[in-house]
Amino acid sequence: MLDKLFTPQAIAVLGASRTPGKVGHDIVANLISGGYQGQILPVNPAAEEILGLPCLKSIKEATDRIDLAIVVLPARLVLAAVQEALEAGVAAIVVITAGFKETGKEGAELEARIAELCRNRKVPLLGPNCLGLINTEHRMNASFAARMPQSGGISVISQSGALCTAILDLAAGRHLGIGKMVSLGNKAVLTEGDLLLALAADEQSRVIIAYLEDIACGDEFVKAATEAATAKPVVILKAGTTAAGQRAASSHTGVLAGAEIAYGAAFKRSGVIRADSFEALFDYATLLAMQPLPKGNRILIITNAGGPGTMAADAVEKAGMVVTSIDRNLATALRARLPAAASVGNPIDVLGDAEPARYVAALTAAQDDPAVDAIVVILTPQAMTRPAETARAIAGCLSGDKPVVAAFMGGADVMPGRDELVAAGLPDYPSPERAVAALKAMVEYAAWRRRPPRIVTRFPVNRRRVERIITRRLRTNRLQIGEVKAKSILDAYGFQIPDGYLATKASEAVEIAERIGYPVAMKIVSPDIIHKSDLGGVRLNVTNSEGVEDAYDLMMLRIAQRAPEAWIEGIYVEKMLARGLEVIIGMNRDPQFGPMLMFGLGGIFVEVMKDVTFHLAPITREEAIQMLMSTRSYEILKGKRGHRGVDLAAIATGLQRISQLTTDFPQIAELDINPFIVGEVGTEPVVADARMSLHAMESKS
Repeated sequence: MLDKLFTPQAIAVLGASRTPGKVGHDIVANLISGGYQGQILPVNPAAEEILGLPCLKSIKEATDRIDLAIVVLPARLVLAAVQEALEAGVAAIVVITAGFKETGKEGAELEARIAELCRNRKVPLLGPNCLGLINTEHRMNASFAARMPQSGGISVISQSGALCTAILDLAAGRHLGIGKMVSLGNKAVLTEGDLLLALAADEQSRVIIAYLEDIACGDEFVKAATEAATAKPVVILKAGTTAAGQRAASSHTGVLAGAEIAYGAAFKRSGVIRADSFEALFDYATLLAMQPLPKGNRILIITNAGGPGTMAADAVEKAGMVVTSIDRNLATALRARLPAAASVGNPIDVLGDAEPARYVAALTAAQDDPAVDAIVVILTPQAMTRPAETARAIAGCLSGDKPVVAAFMGGADVMPGRDELVAAGLPDYPSPERAVAALKAMVEYAAWRRRPPRIVTRFPVNRRRVERIITRRLRTNRLQIGEVKAKSILDAYGFQIPDGYLATKASEAVEIAERIGYPVAMKIVSPDIIHKSDLGGVRLNVTNSEGVEDAYDLMMLRIAQRAPEAWIEGIYVEKMLARGLEVIIGMNRDPQFGPMLMFGLGGIFVEVMKDVTFHLAPITREEAIQMLMSTRSYEILKGKRGHRGVDLAAIATGLQRISQLTTDFPQIAELDINPFIVGEVGTEPVVADARMSLHAMESKS
């Protein structure tokens, strides 16, 4: 689909200029200086030639087919220029010009008209308001970036033209090769998803990096990113998530969710490696482009100084990886090759006077050990250190079957060594922490690549009951679903619900309590009251009829005083539950990515510590278990120091059932089961309280 965009044989520049410094001039100059071998056709009705190339008065004068049209005209002229280019049969268009939707309503309308023209002809449009694109393999610099990068395996997608130029400059400073660079601009037609799919299929691109400020379509992005990450590493720096996308929410899940959480969940699902800084973006890409993926997370450290080795070991453990144990065979091999004073633990300390051969001996032995998945090599400048020779020696003994990262610490003294490492394709970092952080990103991506096939379980449910409840609510515009109806919905989807009934007078409450058995819980039912306990609308462990009658009357009195405008449906009388661990599971529907499932412990863990985790639905059993494991409170769930754990599989099943419910019914905007009471293995978790809210949209029939 994008062949003519990336590898055109003829390019027309509409708005080419004779004046150096103007964009229309610089693009023509860049095409020439970059070594582009195809035909370049400047289009300018006022010029005979530009930079030695004859000009066309109009693109209509072209006698041969033009693959790519680059438009650099004022915004008011772009629509007509695109129309002419399409009529001339161009196969792809890049609009460099700014002044469209980023300027307001009028610009947005003009951009939409241009996009419609291109979509109708099925012609890909890059931009508007973009820097252009570069393909080093095709020797094409179709941009106004000042630098043509050296060719390599890292390809770049950026929503910011300025970031494109910064990336090119940094890549040159690190001697990194670029495959393709694409400036997205306003994404009128081509989006990040389209480019991810194109670069996933591109043989030159070994790693894709991207800077994004927004994502055009959440579902399409997740599908495209998953396909791309399955083929090669995708590293994304996502900006603009701290405030954008936030919206009012009444449930715990909704309050804790947000744009930042949604993007994190989407990236986790699709295998995207997320960089949290511009520095990390390149740190990760460098390692992924230069070294093979590891088979596991067991890390070995080689150093010529104890302190940096300890720093690296700390960083490995904090990153959730393993400082691997040195077995007898490796220890024997190391002792035979290293001085007696050297440490053959992990870290392996080759001592401050280590010559290149000592590093080679340690590295060779470590690479041969099947219990080592990746290696960190640290060098500090000491009086007898020879950084350049050591770097050459290290690079020369790499087996290529497991990743090796270097941390040459220091400045001027180690710079010759760093240059040698880069030339040899061995990633180097200024500190052990940055080396380990890049290694962690690689280890996690490799684990994602090894994941089992995604199998989403479908449970037998009573979908018709839920359809009836939701349809009635939407018809009457009652979008808040309180405990009674929420539990009815959850019961239809296989959750265990305690016996309970709605009472509209005290005598009914007593009759219900006598029927279901004491003790009972009593809760006010009102669509206008979300947090019942705050208003005195909850009584627990009521043990006799007198208590039920008194509680009913007192609760009604208090609610009348504290929420006089609230519509009271009655009081829900429910069988009191056995003791267990309180957890919260829920869902918040993100406008971009759809239902996000949430899990956390109840009480202080969710209220204060916010120890929760999110995942996009639909979810597999393995992903549900991973949600539990990713919380800080996972040790409490497992059980520790004589305390029995809870049934983790039962919680995972609850998350899967919510996943199915909220996937089946996109009308559900938020859902909270809080608390969800879980017990030991073999016991059935119970819904103690629940609530939902709906979107004001048509229900499915």
